[in-house]
Amino acid sequence: MISETDTSVTSSEDLTTEEAALEIQDSHPAPEEVILINQYAQKVIDFSSQYGSDTSISYTAYNITGRPSKFPDYGDFPETFAMRTYGRWWDIAPSAMEELQPTNFHDIPIHDFIVVEFEEFVIPEAIAVYETYNPGAIVKIWAYFSTISTWKCLWYSFPDPYVEKRPRIFSPPLKKVALPTKIIRLEFNHIFLDYFTEIDGMVLTGRKCDVGEICDAAAMRKSKKGPILRKLESVQFKLRQIENHKDILKDFLANDLGNFMKEVGLVHEDEKEDNTPPQITLKDLPCEILFKILSYLDLVSIFRTAQVCKKLYDVATDPFLYQEINLKPYWHAVCDEMLTTLTKRATLLKKLDISWCGLFHSITPSVFREFVRCCCKNLTHLRMNSCKFINAFCMEVVGSVCVNLRELCLRNYSKSPSVLNFHCLKNLRFLERLDLFRTQIDSDLLLMTLRYNPGLKHLNLGICNSTVSMDDVAVHIARYNRSIVSIDMWKSHFLSSVGLLSLSQCHDLEEVDFGWCLREEASPGDSLRILLKGCPKLKKVFLAAIRGINDRDLENITEFCPNLEQLDLMGVLGITYDMCYKILSNCRKLKMLDLSFCDQIDEIQTALWRDVFRVSIKRNFVPPDHPFIT
Repeated sequence: MISETDTSVTSSEDLTTEEAALEIQDSHPAPEEVILINQYAQKVIDFSSQYGSDTSISYTAYNITGRPSKFPDYGDFPETFAMRTYGRWWDIAPSAMEELQPTNFHDIPIHDFIVVEFEEFVIPEAIAVYETYNPGAIVKIWAYFSTISTWKCLWYSFPDPYVEKRPRIFSPPLKKVALPTKIIRLEFNHIFLDYFTEIDGMVLTGRKCDVGEICDAAAMRKSKKGPILRKLESVQFKLRQIENHKDILKDFLANDLGNFMKEVGLVHEDEKEDNTPPQITLKDLPCEILFKILSYLDLVSIFRTAQVCKKLYDVATDPFLYQEINLKPYWHAVCDEMLTTLTKRATLLKKLDISWCGLFHSITPSVFREFVRCCCKNLTHLRMNSCKFINAFCMEVVGSVCVNLRELCLRNYSKSPSVLNFHCLKNLRFLERLDLFRTQIDSDLLLMTLRYNPGLKHLNLGICNSTVSMDDVAVHIARYNRSIVSIDMWKSHFLSSVGLLSLSQCHDLEEVDFGWCLREEASPGDSLRILLKGCPKLKKVFLAAIRGINDRDLENITEFCPNLEQLDLMGVLGITYDMCYKILSNCRKLKMLDLSFCDQIDEIQTALWRDVFRVSIKRNFVPPDHPFIT
């Protein structure tokens, strides 16, 4: 059901298919005659975020396909693939979200991913990624093996903070897997990135193979063994897993557990004087203590504990252990069988994150709907970002069952609004966070949702449906959601001075992102001044690519934003050296300032300001004759 991220854990059925592949490999010609294929990515299957919008080709995921167009040049190129975030800045903003069930995150944190498909199946030998700007964010490489319907991690490493800022072909050593694949997933950690990372292309090198031949050999090998022998192999595999953890369990029972029993008085005084460790097993502990121990474990460990004995099974299946579930770290293992198991256990579920799960039909909509009906009546937090199995029927069940939702995240649903049927949102009355980044939603339905949820605190409409007017959204927020804290309208449409004036009535605003969505206005003028004056709590203000802004507009930041911590002025061509200096001098809490594509500011000045003001000033590197793409 659930497997660890460690790819050394392999089922007996997987071994059968790998053995079949090795048999075929042995019958192939000598190594010098093996045919190696180099192929570029042909298609993007899925991704978590991109800097570009769907109506553009600049900085989109599609740019990772085909031959590299910029390598070996280094710099900021719109012809490459870039993601939405970098560094820690989005994690410390007012809109930041805490991860659910943090005990599951004992591995490398993953911020973004992209899944690409190649033309031909090969036995993977090498993967080369062409990084043309701020390299070093790739931390995991996965491959999907359709012959066994399983993902395997071919390489992983912790992020390196000391990667040189130069173009490189990143090709780490891969784990040898004798199975054919043509689907690769890259995972990214942005924690050490100083600015956006950009990728220009990707090559998969592998040995040509016959997928049908491997599948036939695996089926024949499985049929020869018979049910008894296959069951014996499964038992032997589980015994090997237990053997791997035997020393750890023995040390725990002999030392840590014994000391704990003495401290709480479960061991008599005469036994305390004896130097020999008490013969104590987990069965001797009260269920309350066992429950407390299991509450600190991740989901995989809880599932495994349930297989030890009847007593531990009863504790490990207690519904109170499953009030908060985060399946995102186990995206590669989540399937119908696992959801069916959770349906029996998580009857008191309150918070669920099932983001990134369900690719290649590992989760079927019918099983998910049954899970929601049985377990999600008390749900307050639901995150379903980039879930490919979601359809209109799933959304209908969510809307009718999860009526107590306070948080709903539905990122990356760029299909037509009618396909997913977001009319379920009309049943929600207690929303405090709504995330619709890169999601198509009907304008009237969105405005209705704002009216019905007066307690809304965080709203993300980045790259939202082009038919949704941000002015209408702003007017509704000012009327029904005045306690809102953060608004993200990045790369959305139809925001003007009307919308800015309306939002000035939301005095609790701490974060606004108007990047790329005020381009219809020649200059925000007094409306920006009134907004900044009416929202003195602002900590994050992103105004990227608003060409009409000038020094007079920015003067208001120095006067009305004493709490400002992050300011993005990327592409604001009218800003001068004097105004930058005034902002840095007056905004004493400022931590980050983006001055990329600000032509009147040079690198020598920004280097001096970094030392004097201790502010992280962002400046992109652009080769000569490189245009600023809008």
